Order: sequence, then structure tokens, then C-alpha cells
Amino acid sequence: MPRRAYVSLAAALALATPAAAHASAAPADAAAEVPLESAYTTQESASPQIVVDGRTRYQPIDGFGFSQAFQRAALLHGARGLSPEHQKEILDLLLSRTKGAGLSILRLGVGSSSDDVYDHMRSIAPDDPGGPGAEPAYQWDGDDGGQVWLARQAKAYGVRRFYADAWSAPGYMKDNGTDAGGGTLCGLSGTNCASGDWRRAYADYLVQYARFYAKEGIRITDIGFTNEPDLTVSYASMRFTPQQAAEFVKILGPVAAKAGLKLACCDAAGWAVQESFTKAIEADPEARGWVTTHTGHPYVDPADHPLPTRRNTWMSEWSPNGTTWNESWDDGSGYDGLAVASAIHQALTGAGVSGYVYWFGTSLGATRGLIQLDGDAYHVSKRLWALAAYSRFIRPGAVRVGASVTGDGLKVSAFRNAGGGTVVEVINTGTEAVTADLGLATGDARRATAYLTDSAHSLAPVDAVHGRGSRLRAELAPRSLTTIVLGDRRDGAGPAGEEAP
Repeated sequence: MPRRAYVSLAAALALATPAAAHASAAPADAAAEVPLESAYTTQESASPQIVVDGRTRYQPIDGFGFSQAFQRAALLHGARGLSPEHQKEILDLLLSRTKGAGLSILRLGVGSSSDDVYDHMRSIAPDDPGGPGAEPAYQWDGDDGGQVWLARQAKAYGVRRFYADAWSAPGYMKDNGTDAGGGTLCGLSGTNCASGDWRRAYADYLVQYARFYAKEGIRITDIGFTNEPDLTVSYASMRFTPQQAAEFVKILGPVAAKAGLKLACCDAAGWAVQESFTKAIEADPEARGWVTTHTGHPYVDPADHPLPTRRNTWMSEWSPNGTTWNESWDDGSGYDGLAVASAIHQALTGAGVSGYVYWFGTSLGATRGLIQLDGDAYHVSKRLWALAAYSRFIRPGAVRVGASVTGDGLKVSAFRNAGGGTVVEVINTGTEAVTADLGLATGDARRATAYLTDSAHSLAPVDAVHGRGSRLRAELAPRSLTTIVLGDRRDGAGPAGEEAP
């Protein structure tokens, strides 16, 4: 067996408890974050080396989430919903920290349509009150396409982050007269609407939506006024240029802040496109001060680099392309579980995101969601377990810390939870099993638990970490994601107790 010469891991690998914001908004590449020589040296060793350095801290973690907008929440209960037994099972899969993913962010869709057909969300002010200065006739059904019920369930499981995002303003506020097919909010630069300037009315509309939820016992924490402003589609949509978005931020920002809401922007369809929106906001001192979170989607191009801001950033919607329902972990399709795990890793380490919000949790037919509904039956994709491997153990308030690895085919990231305890995520993209040396703090190494996700396992506990003190070895199955939890339930690293509905 090759000899290894270790230096003081207590000094070199002390896992500091995170305190506040990350040291730098721009993460380094995971394979180059920590020089291996700073932790230990090896002689004649061919084993891959994984080193975690808690002194090097990157972005804080706000959480991981999903959406059931466009009335998908209504599929889970009520006349079109599941039996109570299966309903509870699906809620557990999405929200439980012991049985499922333990997701901690729920993204809600703010309706804009005058009707409530399946693919649209009904507006809380469907009728033109007669002008932007007239008193709107708000309507609230207490259900909101099933989203109120779902939000209550999520709150009972411990979710505290509720992000309400609008795809469009009501049609009468826009220059095309409908909530669908693009169009722009009247009053923004470049518009010419006979009906007048609707910017402040739209801001009030969004805040009123949050007030309705407050009456239902749900505190909306984050509000967004646009979704994919760079696209025109046949359903609810609204266009903004980056400059128009910065302009409206200065209208909505003070109104939202007075209501206790954090402002998010701009959910562009491509990460590079979102960069242009972020730049426009950051270039305007007034707009910059109102935006709490910069949000983008990686449909057009991947989330592989940080956005140009020191504010937190979220990957706020994504599901992989695919035309058929897929339950596989690794079939080469690009929309299997391993593909999702790799996308999460890239967003966290390459783009430095603080939040990761998947698209639909559940839907019908050839859905790219996590769970497929089929009458009162349901089917679970391995995509769920790829997300669960991160979301169940890496909790809001955690911070990403330094992690490095030698050897081809391994992707590593590490996180320190606010209450203590460290989570190490290792993706083995190779076709052979790998045994890697793992350099960690002595105290944490005494409580190591591993969970395996691959074609045969779904976040299953496995006996994959061996050794004593700081000399650990991790057995990594081929084409797999191994989650190594260092710490016990009391320090926040493992599945904690939860209040179930």
C-alpha cells in the first residue's frame, strides 16, 4: 500500500462555521479551489484525492425548490386530485426531509388571465377598472388554482420561502391588449398606450397578490414581475428590455419593500440573457438597491458562470428537454437523473447560485417534471432523487465551501450547514467504481453517513465511507451520485424532524 504523509489537518482543513455572506461572489472551478498540497501530500498514490476546506467560503444557500403553477397544483387535490393516500405520498416525496426531497422553496405563479382554463392562471383583477388611476375590483377565490392549498401543505412541512412570480400583467395594462403573446407594460419607455401609464397599478397589483396570501396564512417572501421577458409565446407572457426592467424596478421596488417583500428579477430564458438584465440593473444605482435576488433560467444557455452582481442569484426555473416521460437514472438521453445532477452541480459550482428551483414537481403525460401523475397512480423519475440528494441535506442558511478533487471523472462540491455539519456531493461520471481518499476535519469524520443514487438506488444509505479520524476513504459507484453527510441530526447535517400535515 502506498505511504501517505499527512500534515496538520486541524490547521489545514478546519471546517469553519459560516457566519454571513460568502467571501466572493465568483466561485472558482471546483477542481482548483483548494491546492491539495495545503492539506496533505502523497507518495506513489494513484487514488483520487478529495479535499474539503471550510476556510474557503463561497455563496450562501437559500434553498432548493419547485413550482406547480399553471394549475398543476390543482392536480394534487380536489375534484381532479389524487386519493388522500397518494396525495400524502407525493407531498412526502417533494417536501419531506426523511422520505423525499425536503424542498424548501415554492415558486408560485401570479395569474393574469380573465379566465381559468387549464393552461392559464386567473387574474386577481381580470377586468379593466377604467384606467390606471381607477380603483381596481380585486377578486380572490382563496384557491388560486390549487396553489393556496399547496402553499399551506409546504408551510406545514417547514417551507418558509415563497416566491410569487408573474408571467404577465393583465392584458388591459399592456400595449397588445392581452396577457398572451408578449406585449409590453404600458408606461414603460418605448410604449405608446391610449389607456395611459399602468406601471404603478401593476406594482400595486403584485403587492395585493401577496396580501391575499397573507390572509390565507402564507407569507410571500419574494416577488417577481416578469418571467422570460426575452420570449414571446402563445400563453401568458410579457416583454421587457433590460433597460425597461431596470426602469420598472424603480417603480415596484419601494412599493414591495414597504410591504415587506424582497424583489427578484428577471427570470430570463437564458443565463447569458439574464446577464444583460443584471448588468442593466447594476448600472443603475437606484434600481440596484431594490433588487434582492437576480434570477435566471438556463434553457437557452447553461448556468455556468456567475452573474455580474454581489447579490444572491437563483437558477429559478429549469427542466431538461425531452419529449417522453423518463424515469431513468442514466440512459444517455440528456434528461435523465444523472443529467439533472450534473446540471445542479454546474449551477452551484460554476454559476455560484444560492437557490435552485426546478420547474414542475408533478404534471401529466410526457412531463419533464419530477413526478408523473396518471389518474390516481403516479410515477417517480430519478430526476427527483438527483435533486433530493442536494435539497434534503443542504439546508437554507448553508454556505458552499472549498472542495477539490484529483482524478478524471469526479465532480465534487461541499457545503457547511448553518447549524454545523458538512455535506459533500460526489458525482462519478466514469464507468468504473472509484475509491477516493477524503481529507476532512477529525471531529466530523467520526459521524460519516453516505447515500447512493444510481440506477439501482434512490438516496439509499450505503456503507461507503471507511476509516478513522481524518483518514477516510470513500467508495464511489460508477455513474453515480454519492452524498456524504458529516454530522448528526442535532447539528443540521442530516434529515431533521419535520411537522407533517
